[in-house]
Amino acid sequence: MPRRGRAGALRALMPEAVRLRKRRSVLYSSAGGAAAQRGAAAPAPLLALALALRTLNCFLVQTSFVPDEYWQSLEVAHRMVFKYPSRALSSCLRGYSYPLIFASMYKALQLLAKDNVQLLIWVPRIAQAVLAAFADVQLYSLVQHLENSETAKFVFFCQLCSWFTWYSCTRTLTNTMETILTIFALSYYPIKGSKMENSCKYLALVALAIVIRPTAVIPWIPLVFSHFLQEQRKADLILHVCIPVGLVTVGTSLIIDRVFFGEWVLVQLNFLKFNVLQNLGTFYGSHPWHWYFTQGLPVILGPHLPFFIHGCALAPRRYHIFLLTVIWTALVYSTLSHKEFRFIYPILPFCMIFCGYSLKHLKAWKKTAASFLLLSNLVPALYTGLVHQRGTLDVMSHIQQLCNSSQQSQAFVFILMPCHSTPFYSHVHCPLKMRFLQCPPNLTGSENYVDEADVFYSNPLGWLNKEFYNDTLLPSHLILFNVLEQEISSFLALRGYEKTATVFHTHVPQGRVGSHISIYSRTTEMNYPRRSVSTPQT
Repeated sequence: MPRRGRAGALRALMPEAVRLRKRRSVLYSSAGGAAAQRGAAAPAPLLALALALRTLNCFLVQTSFVPDEYWQSLEVAHRMVFKYPSRALSSCLRGYSYPLIFASMYKALQLLAKDNVQLLIWVPRIAQAVLAAFADVQLYSLVQHLENSETAKFVFFCQLCSWFTWYSCTRTLTNTMETILTIFALSYYPIKGSKMENSCKYLALVALAIVIRPTAVIPWIPLVFSHFLQEQRKADLILHVCIPVGLVTVGTSLIIDRVFFGEWVLVQLNFLKFNVLQNLGTFYGSHPWHWYFTQGLPVILGPHLPFFIHGCALAPRRYHIFLLTVIWTALVYSTLSHKEFRFIYPILPFCMIFCGYSLKHLKAWKKTAASFLLLSNLVPALYTGLVHQRGTLDVMSHIQQLCNSSQQSQAFVFILMPCHSTPFYSHVHCPLKMRFLQCPPNLTGSENYVDEADVFYSNPLGWLNKEFYNDTLLPSHLILFNVLEQEISSFLALRGYEKTATVFHTHVPQGRVGSHISIYSRTTEMNYPRRSVSTPQT
């Protein structure tokens, strides 16, 4: 048979090719889509939104929170760069690693912007806002890898509208940096379902957080312990990851502190001794053991509280380690007498994961719940950011004006307020003579220890008359809360002081803190010598 004939016969015997109809498989498309969602990176618009919102957040927080916001970061950094005041502001309880970040910013601005005061004040805050934005997006990426994009968006939404996060995340607090580093470390933590796990990265970030604030070790104890139990190659984890990471971070911290202290100091150990072992933090106040459960967590969660509880009930078993971390941290901090809202700020992102999980699984009330969260958080966020306790920052602009006057060399500002109520040179940025009431902690263990601030408030008029027995020693300006005015009115009148400005501070005056801050200046000419100003350690 001819070759062409044989080929035709073969084609006739072969069955006709089957054409498969393209059909969308629900089973494979949903699984594949979920996998694609989990593996996808956070979209660029999300990062742009976070950056824009946190920058706005930065400029809409114009109030003070706690003294550590300045005295453990900006004030130390200012002295590192500008070399005044003459006396060191850092004690052996706090290291120089965190202030060094802001000192680098000050140095760059000093070279580029010629000491522009507004830039020196705002750039550290803006830098903190940028880091907070990246942390927000990192939290989104973590949940996206563990769940899907929809759940991640709800967690991201809960994080952005949290009033306490809004209030705290752009502040130059060690707690803020601890929280940011916790989120970044969490994104590399080896939890089931995560595709971003990296033991070296997460442990390095945890170690850095501990260097900045030693109590950062508390929330990571259950997390690291859980990782260690699940790790099959335990010896490799300890020898090749934990020990090298620990040596590098602690060694770097030791070298930095050696340079600035002038001696070898392990500040992390001193910090834990002071705040945990000796519990000397009670010097700054004490609270009942249950405070974090009855006030601390409910307040920082705010309107998120019911969603957090609901999310804890719904979340799958692999998230139990996050819930354990929240409970463990609150319990450990409850054993310390001195308690503050900011101490448990680092566990707030864990809570937001449960809140977002709750919001995602609401069916009929999803939009209503989201609207409720947004509006109910907006009021406390704006009030605490723009109104409550703003006077101690606003008064610094009045003091800063003295730097531009012809009488700067003769000006002497005395802040007669509870110690560390205001920032200091980090918001003035000129070598103006200033002083405030001292209140160093009782590091010597003296039984009858009383700090200068307490001595003053026990008898304000007597203290002033004794301290300024000669008119040549008098400050040119006095800054004080209005609750003190009546008690020292005779001193003010006799020494020639007149009120030149009043600054609003709070609607909730309490104890030594008044609703307004009064600025007094002497009406006589400032042609008398000034004595040198001593600045206390913190």
